Amino acid sequence: MRVLVVSAHPDDEVIGAGGTLARHAARGDELHWAIVTRAFPPLFSAEVIEVMDRQIESVQRCLGIGEVHRLGFPTVKLNTVPYHELSSALQAVVDRVRPEVVYTTPANDINQDHRIVHDVTLVATRPLPGCSVKKVLSYEIGPTTRYGTPSGRGTFAPSVFVDIGGFLDKKLELASLYATEMKEYPHPRSLKGLEIIARERGISVGLEVAECFELVREIVTA
Repeated sequence: MRVLVVSAHPDDEVIGAGGTLARHAARGDELHWAIVTRAFPPLFSAEVIEVMDRQIESVQRCLGIGEVHRLGFPTVKLNTVPYHELSSALQAVVDRVRPEVVYTTPANDINQDHRIVHDVTLVATRPLPGCSVKKVLSYEIGPTTRYGTPSGRGTFAPSVFVDIGGFLDKKLELASLYATEMKEYPHPRSLKGLEIIARERGISVGLEVAECFELVREIVTA
């Protein structure tokens, strides 16, 4: 099975689906990763950008991701990029990878980049004849998914829960590779915070730990 995870920023994929991606890897599935944005000066120093690039490479190796597709659009400025440029760039990745399962950012999120990437993913995975994508899911990015959303977007309502009981340690190992992004507890973007969220999502469905997703679309053909 070919799996594509789409992230607005490096670390979205681990926070939202790190355990699930590790589970795919353990089952021998082929993993691909599309990162839509990139840090840029002067908002970020050259030194920090270099560290961020090394973190991406470390996560790629740790998860066994076959290819990282860096689209290179400016982080926190996706609203300044023409929509057709974003959708065309991600469409090219989908056409090249031909994934069967796609994970993407949530629609219901206070972070504007997350919302834009979600919408662009829906365009790039349109169920047209010949499209390889059979399932699209959006993951939860704590804390921004829980902080509230603009009017009319609703709230994140998970309908799919994945047991990551054997992969929580791997998720936390992956998160620890993002030294520039992880915070100290009680920040939700801390290792302990991620574990608490995984346990909370797990016990809500009778599991020890879980990651949750909104099912955007599933096409069953056999």
